[in-house]
Amino acid sequence: MTEDTNDGATRELPGTEDEWRVRLTPAEFRVLRQAGTEPPWSGEYVDTKTAGVYHCRACGAKLFDSTAKFDSHCGWPSFDDAIPGTVVEIEDRTLGMVRTEIRCANCDSHLGHVFRGERVTPKDTRHCVNSLSIRLEPGA
Repeated sequence: MTEDTNDGATRELPGTEDEWRVRLTPAEFRVLRQAGTEPPWSGEYVDTKTAGVYHCRACGAKLFDSTAKFDSHCGWPSFDDAIPGTVVEIEDRTLGMVRTEIRCANCDSHLGHVFRGERVTPKDTRHCVNSLSIRLEPGA
């Protein structure tokens, strides 16, 4: 696995969870590597309207364009679409229910969950993402 760097180069990603623990803050590690969830309304990107691209906070891969972000009023940043091929969906049966977890296709870090059938956007999809899982690169 590789990660994108600010200068366009790539470098190897950590190979063990101990290496990830060194690279990430404790809160980032809990969310990204242990599939945790930040408290609702606490993330830095819940209300952000800045144009740009959201990258995986763990590896730097592009995940969501800001044009796909919308106000879902759920307490977490929401996107009605991911950049094609960047997000992997996995069945999640934790908490006594069936949900669909979303992970970064590049580094397998937890992003959040995707919900369909809520009729909140024309695409009928809500990628509910932890702010700790993403980093915004503002547009030019």
